[in-house]
Amino acid sequence: MDDRQPRAAQGVYGISVAADLVGTGVQNLRAYETAGLLTPARTAGGTRRYSADDLDRLRRIGRLLAEGLNLAGIAMVLPLQDENARLRAQVDEGS
Repeated sequence: MDDRQPRAAQGVYGISVAADLVGTGVQNLRAYETAGLLTPARTAGGTRRYSADDLDRLRRIGRLLAEGLNLAGIAMVLPLQDENARLRAQVDEGS
């Protein structure tokens, strides 16, 4: 039996599965992609494939929406959160 797990960035979930896992609709995932909030992998045929990292990002988007931000605001907040996490990791490595 093979115990390999997909990498966190490897697109393995179809759009309907990804939507179900994060508790939103398929149309929302398409809207988030159109707004530039995430870019799922694509198969050779063009089918979207979402990764564990994409699912985490979708959950972050959901939390920000619940806090009252619109998609334009989320597009500004996500990169700031990502940069903050990167800087914190650098500080932790130096400790």
